[in-house]
Amino acid sequence: MLIRRKTQVDKRERSGLTSHFMLGRGDTEANALAVTWVTVRPGSRQILHNHPEVQVYVLVAGYGIMQVGEERHAVQGGDLIYIPSNETHGIENTSDETLSYISAATPAFSMTLADAYDNGQLTPEAYK
Repeated sequence: MLIRRKTQVDKRERSGLTSHFMLGRGDTEANALAVTWVTVRPGSRQILHNHPEVQVYVLVAGYGIMQVGEERHAVQGGDLIYIPSNETHGIENTSDETLSYISAATPAFSMTLADAYDNGQLTPEAYK
């Protein structure tokens, strides 16, 4: 069994978003899953980005606008968003409260490639 506490994992802060890297490449033998807990301050947005593997966001609290491809929809705590492979996506907090979501992607990717994320794409090298 592997247990991680959000307060004890690596995190990255940028442009109103804080990402807590709960599970990534090298954390388990199978390297099958990447999990990130993300908080988005009011008025902040995630950079539009894409990557080769499918992903889901599970909104824990707050609300905002999610873009996947050309589609934009209002989302709120309790929603799950499925993001197909290589589809450009990002979320914006349009509320006065913190938006929180859990991201899960497979396979696990290297959390050290944050620059690739910040530039809008996690390349296939992130998964090796």
